[in-house]
Amino acid sequence: MQTIKTTKPKVIWKLNCILGEGTLWVKEHNSIYFVDIKKRRIYVLNINNKKKKIIKLNKQIGFLAHIKKNLFILGLERELRIVNLKSKKIIKSISIEKNLTKNRINDGKTDPKGRLWFGTMDNPERLIKKGSLYCLDKNLKLKKIDKNYLITNGPAFLDENNFYHTDSRKKTIYKIKINKKLKIIKKKIFIRFNSEDGSPDGMTLDSKKNLWVCHFHGATISVFNKKGEKIHKINFLAKNITNCTFGGKNNNELFVSTATKSMSKVDFKKYKYSGALFSVKTNMKGKLSKSYKAKL
Repeated sequence: MQTIKTTKPKVIWKLNCILGEGTLWVKEHNSIYFVDIKKRRIYVLNINNKKKKIIKLNKQIGFLAHIKKNLFILGLERELRIVNLKSKKIIKSISIEKNLTKNRINDGKTDPKGRLWFGTMDNPERLIKKGSLYCLDKNLKLKKIDKNYLITNGPAFLDENNFYHTDSRKKTIYKIKINKKLKIIKKKIFIRFNSEDGSPDGMTLDSKKNLWVCHFHGATISVFNKKGEKIHKINFLAKNITNCTFGGKNNNELFVSTATKSMSKVDFKKYKYSGALFSVKTNMKGKLSKSYKAKL
């Protein structure tokens, strides 16, 4: 089995993100995209020329996924919005959970078939299981897959039928199997965090199907093999590690978002780069994420 090697995390964009999230590598733009949910912003960093761009929005944003060229789909509060980020032209808007006015969209990812998956949660973060997991197919048809989540995070896809999905508040990562009709046929606990680990947040898979999990309140990314054994660990000078994705020229660079949310003055002294975007070089390659295959 290949031993994982990683460099010391490097700050590549010093920010004070309240809730940095939604890391997305777009190969054709040579850029890493990520968001600050609470500041309602998308950040773009071109890895080749180091150019930075900030796009301001009118709603909180949980994630974005690439469609083609400058077309993206954004997960905004209770709306999925297809937009040209260059011209700012809105192509399509889809309402989500209209009746749950305190809910918002959180994390989202595309699967190997190019379908879009995302979760919702209670925005004030009360202890109520109002979060659900959805899938949006290429025809823009929405289907609810799972429910009764406190804080949804992930998912990370092993293949088109098997994926990991998290309830951060329950400190639990599930392994889920679906059939061709998107119905769950198997769901089991894959990993449960201890209180000292923080909470499992965003996650991604490498090409060997190891799961790289961000620890919110844990200052760490842990890597688990298919058996759920921890095989590697990366420590950060940031307390809340929120989301990660592979990218870069050879797809062996891990980009990591962080957050300053709910940190104390003591925390800020100890974790001085909280809220920044980090890069970690590794000997592992990531699974390239698919674009969202929308029929527009």
